[in-house]
Amino acid sequence: MNSDEIKRLIRDIPDFPKSGILFRDITPLISDPRGFAAVVDGLAEPYLGQVDTVLGIESRGFIIGAPVAYRLGVGLAIARKPGKLPASTVDESYDLEYGSASLQMHSDAIAPGARVLIADDLLATGGTAEAAIKLVRKVGGVVIGCAFIVELVALGGVTRLAPEKSFSLVRYE
Repeated sequence: MNSDEIKRLIRDIPDFPKSGILFRDITPLISDPRGFAAVVDGLAEPYLGQVDTVLGIESRGFIIGAPVAYRLGVGLAIARKPGKLPASTVDESYDLEYGSASLQMHSDAIAPGARVLIADDLLATGGTAEAAIKLVRKVGGVVIGCAFIVELVALGGVTRLAPEKSFSLVRYE
């Protein structure tokens, strides 16, 4: 499945979660068996043999990160909103295009020196992924890349994440 076919399975929702935001809804894409398989295979392929752990970012990053980790033959770590993880955590605050938030990760979720692929559904301004990168570094992991289904190019997330490498299946200019 090519990027145009993937784009056709992504639904645009205007003014969500607030006025002026065009939300790219991946639920039709992941409910389509061919589309979901294309996403998992497409995100995993560039990283075969290069990853020790996948870090999925709440919440759509869990949906993407888990099957990508399975495809890569590695474990899954998760970054969640504050107060959702039961053990000792590290945390990082960040700004979004429509507000601010924080992420937490178990302090033992990633082994020191582990090669980590960060997975999420969408790259916009890069704030969430940047926070995830910082969490990985706080526990001694090494980020080898960030993988997204969708990149909103005009919002400059790739630049914000540099020098870390980013990969997206589809791009919206």
